[in-house]
Amino acid sequence: MAKLEVKDLQVKYGVIPALKGISFYVDEGEIVALIGANGAGKTTTLHAVSGIVKKAGGSVLFDGTDITEKKAHEIVGAGISQVQEGRGVFSQLTVLENLKIGAYLRKDKAGIEKDLADVYALFPRLQERREQAAGTLSGGEQQMLAIGRALMAKPEMLLLDEPSMGLSPLIVENIFRTIRKLNRERHMTILLVEQNAQMALYAAHRAYVMETGQIVMSGTSKELKSNDEIRKSYLGL
Repeated sequence: MAKLEVKDLQVKYGVIPALKGISFYVDEGEIVALIGANGAGKTTTLHAVSGIVKKAGGSVLFDGTDITEKKAHEIVGAGISQVQEGRGVFSQLTVLENLKIGAYLRKDKAGIEKDLADVYALFPRLQERREQAAGTLSGGEQQMLAIGRALMAKPEMLLLDEPSMGLSPLIVENIFRTIRKLNRERHMTILLVEQNAQMALYAAHRAYVMETGQIVMSGTSKELKSNDEIRKSYLGL
């Protein structure tokens, strides 16, 4: 059974269709990427899955349970956490306070402390900066914080929206190594939206190509990297 199954998903902004009935799945333990140009509907897809935007049609199943009509906080409680584009950290709060906000639905104090230690082990820089205001962190550190905050909800699945945006190539490599580490060592299921198709296909097992609210192509990362159309349009090769 797929961890996440999206069927005929539709979203409209007013009368304008943003998603035109897309269907895809993510198996447990997979990294699946959505790639495509700006405006293709990638972020809207994540927002629809996580309950941030209203769906005009279709369904979303998580572990076989229909979550189509659930509210965003209920979807977090079900086991899906999203790291939004632009990080979205609470700039006036400390790193530690931001991380604790990620666990706001949880009551298990011992488990929260353990997961906090795990986040610090994954991102040692956050432990060094734990009493520092999040708004004073570098872009890369804020991306680490955004991922760490999402992990504090103890999710079974992560939705990552443009994790490379605005970061230097070296930091991007570090972030993507972490993404692969989460998948490999914690068996974390990940749905990744990424403008940098090269990095997306490096990290993902499979990918879907989106254009104007539709999925136009899919395959394994290896298949897509060897596809002449993909190489020309998205990889600059």
